[in-house]
Amino acid sequence: MKVIPLASESLGVRSLAIFIKIGVVGILIDPGVALGPKRYSLSPAEAELTALREARERIQNYSKEATMVTISHYHYDHHTPFFAGIYESSSPERARELYKEKTLFIKHPTENINFSQKKRAWMFLKEAGKIAKEIKYVDGEFFDFGDFIMEFSPAVPHGTEGSKLGFVVMVMVDDGKQRLIHASDIQLLNRASKEWIIKQMPDLLITGGPPTYLEGYRVKEAWSTGLKNLNEIIKETNAEVILDHHLIRDKRYPEFFEQLEKQALTFARFLKKEDRPLEAYRKELHKIEKGENVEVPFSLS
Repeated sequence: MKVIPLASESLGVRSLAIFIKIGVVGILIDPGVALGPKRYSLSPAEAELTALREARERIQNYSKEATMVTISHYHYDHHTPFFAGIYESSSPERARELYKEKTLFIKHPTENINFSQKKRAWMFLKEAGKIAKEIKYVDGEFFDFGDFIMEFSPAVPHGTEGSKLGFVVMVMVDDGKQRLIHASDIQLLNRASKEWIIKQMPDLLITGGPPTYLEGYRVKEAWSTGLKNLNEIIKETNAEVILDHHLIRDKRYPEFFEQLEKQALTFARFLKKEDRPLEAYRKELHKIEKGENVEVPFSLS
């Protein structure tokens, strides 16, 4: 199994998109990318817009090698919508290129879903249904393809139990040599997702971290709960961990990594690149664009 991270916060954008290659089969997981329209009351800096364009190009390029696409939920940083979006770098043409003649394994569009995501799912299926080879609703489902298996979790909360953001599904892929779990917006904050991951005993866990930058505003005890749950997963499974997404929007994220029971990697570090958490440093990036002498802990080239 070959695993290729495509887009994430450590690569300068909002996403957790990856590509998996097993023999001749290509699997594109959560092929969406976005920028936060506002952070620190500022719109995205030019460096973020450049990173968005680069991430979109990677996703589109790898979609050409994919025969399967999985979608954990219907937020735009996890699937590409069929409209022209500035902060999603999306268009009807790009969406058609992604999904045409692909088998889509997607979160159920009407069960265990909030109103916002149900509306987005309806809009997505209205167009994807015309061009996809096949569409499968995957909540809690198991698939055996001979050379590998895929198992999807039941719908679990997007973050904490009772989250107003709805539900997501995780996916496990096992080719007999490696067992991988992609756990997008569980945020490591709910028991159901933690228990499902431990039960699956992955060799590699790719997960979004807790949204610690919202602590005290929208979420409570995100740092302590996320850290506790991830360390429990590490102790029980000894999995290698790739940790990214919401956590990397917090400048303090290196401290979180230091408190883990086992060294983890971001998408960037997995690719042997430096972390470029652009959104977390949006204020500084805008000052740099104005010609001010401001330092950031990464290269801008």
